[in-house]
Amino acid sequence: MSVKWGIIGPGRIADAVAPDFAHVPGAELVAVASRSAERGAEFARRHGIERVHTGYRSILDDPDVDVLYVATPHPQHRAIALAAIEAGKALMVEKAFTVSSVATREIAAAARRRGVFVMEAMWTRFFPAVVRLRELVAEGAIGEVRSVQADLGVRNRTAHDDRFFSPELGGGALFDLGVYVVSFAQMLLGSPGTVAASGALTPSGVDLEESILLGWPDGRSAALQISLQCAMPGSARVIGTEGWIEVPPRFHHPDRIVVHRHGADPEEIVLPATGRGYAHEIEEVTRRVAAGETESPAMPLADTVAVQDVMAAVADRVGMVPEEGPADLS
Repeated sequence: MSVKWGIIGPGRIADAVAPDFAHVPGAELVAVASRSAERGAEFARRHGIERVHTGYRSILDDPDVDVLYVATPHPQHRAIALAAIEAGKALMVEKAFTVSSVATREIAAAARRRGVFVMEAMWTRFFPAVVRLRELVAEGAIGEVRSVQADLGVRNRTAHDDRFFSPELGGGALFDLGVYVVSFAQMLLGSPGTVAASGALTPSGVDLEESILLGWPDGRSAALQISLQCAMPGSARVIGTEGWIEVPPRFHHPDRIVVHRHGADPEEIVLPATGRGYAHEIEEVTRRVAAGETESPAMPLADTVAVQDVMAAVADRVGMVPEEGPADLS
C-alpha cells in the first residue's frame, strides 16, 4: 500500500527531511503547502513534488494526501494539527510539538477522539543505534538505569531578529535543543517527579541556555544542559547499576553506541542510519498508518505530553513565558 504524504511549511527542516522519502518503500511525497506560492513552487521543483498548495487549508482538502508532515514554526503547530485531525489526516508534527502543555493536550485529545494517527517527529528514537540502546537497557545489560546525562549546545551567531530569538516563532534553546535532551531522559526514565532549572534569557524574552536537573522519588536523576551560545559535545550517557552506555556526539542522531559493562572491555556497536536519518521516522509513520494504527509505541502521545510538561516547568523556572499560537487555522 502506498501512503501519500504532504509537507506543510517548506523551510530548512523540511528541506532536509524531503530527500529521505526516497529511502522508504510505500511512502510517496506528493504535495507541499506554503503561504508563499513562489516558495512552495521552488520547494516542489527541488524535490520533485507534483502538487503545490498555496495556504494551509487547501492541502487539508486534498483527497490524495494521507499524512501531513508539519514543519512550520512551533507555535503554528497547534492550529494546523487540530484542523488536520478534523479533516482526518494523519500527522507527523515536528519537534517541539507545541510550545505549551495545553496545546499538546488539545492535539492528543483530538487525535484520540477522531482515531487519527499523530506522532511527534522525534527522529532520535528511531535511529538504529538508539533502538539497540533501548533493547540493551530492556535486556538488563547495564542493570537498573539510575541516571541519564546529556548535553546539546551550539554557538549560534545569527542576528537577533532570527527565528531562534523570536518569542512569536517559538525561539530559544528549550524548544529547539532542550526537547532532545528531555525526550532522551524521559524515554529511559519516564516522567520525573521534580524539575529544577537555571538559565539565561535574551532581551526578547526567550531562553539562551539552561542547566536542568530532573528527579524521581526513588532517587533516579537526569542532568541535562543546553545552550544557544556555547558549543557542546552533544553526548549522552545512560548509567546503570551494572555499567553504562555512552552515546557519542551527536547523541540525537548517532551512528554508534559504546557499552561499558562492569568487568568487561568496552563494546562499540556501529549502526549507521539510512539516508540523512529521517527515513526511520518516515518509515515508522508510513507503516503504522498503512496498518490502520493511531499511535507509535516508540513515540506515543503520552510521552510527547510528558516531555512538554517538563519543558513547561523549565520555562517557568527560568522566567520564560512561551507565546503559543491560536487554536483556529486562519
